[in-house]
Amino acid sequence: MEIPKTHPRYESLMKREKIIEALNKGILAKAGLIAHGRGETFDYLIGEKTTPIALKSIKVSAAYLVLAKNPVISVNGNTVALAIDEVVELAKELNGKIEVNLFYRTKERELAIKKEFEEKFKEDIETGKIKILGIDDANKQIPNLDSLRGKVSEDGIFSADVVLVPLEDGDRTEALVNMGKKVISIDLNPLSRTARKSTITIVDELTRALPLLIKYVREFKNKDREELLKIIDSFDNMKNLKEMIDYIAERLKNLSLEEL
Repeated sequence: MEIPKTHPRYESLMKREKIIEALNKGILAKAGLIAHGRGETFDYLIGEKTTPIALKSIKVSAAYLVLAKNPVISVNGNTVALAIDEVVELAKELNGKIEVNLFYRTKERELAIKKEFEEKFKEDIETGKIKILGIDDANKQIPNLDSLRGKVSEDGIFSADVVLVPLEDGDRTEALVNMGKKVISIDLNPLSRTARKSTITIVDELTRALPLLIKYVREFKNKDREELLKIIDSFDNMKNLKEMIDYIAERLKNLSLEEL
């Protein structure tokens, strides 16, 4: 579909087109369409911009990723559809590990996602700059997680100390935290179980958050360990979530006072 760049909802409509394309390619489950629409609703509530509250959590997340010994980026169909380039760019700044992990897991979807990475990033895969895990090597099970998301790679999520989980479900987030891992989620809903169970929650839209995360990972590589630990120690995720909820409430109150 040709969408004129002058359209007031151009960016939003382009994301919808990417989601539809991913569905047609077999990358996305039908339920992913619903998840995307739900996310858009919360993005309206925060004003479709990265807030200072979200930026704070992005910086803390960058500190965790830089200090991590074995960081892993977990991706599902929606993440691949919307931000595959940014995911690969971030992975290359870390140890290159990207793990495919799906709730609606089928061999067809796994192979479609694998094909998407291989077609776009063949050289990076062949030279070892990135590793696509979780498809042929999902040989471990996350304890106390019965869904198919519990199947993970020993080299990836199972042995990771920090896991970035964009667009996640709460059950796996809680299970990963119970394994002793630091979990960074990107979730537009500050009320979700994922948001509340994560070590750090970035309440922002995926394609806005990832470029900023990449920026601060690069910047924080030049900081010493003690400075990064101070950034981490100063952060309280529940406090940050409460601030975001207050921000939304205040924004809606102000909007209600404006002339329609």
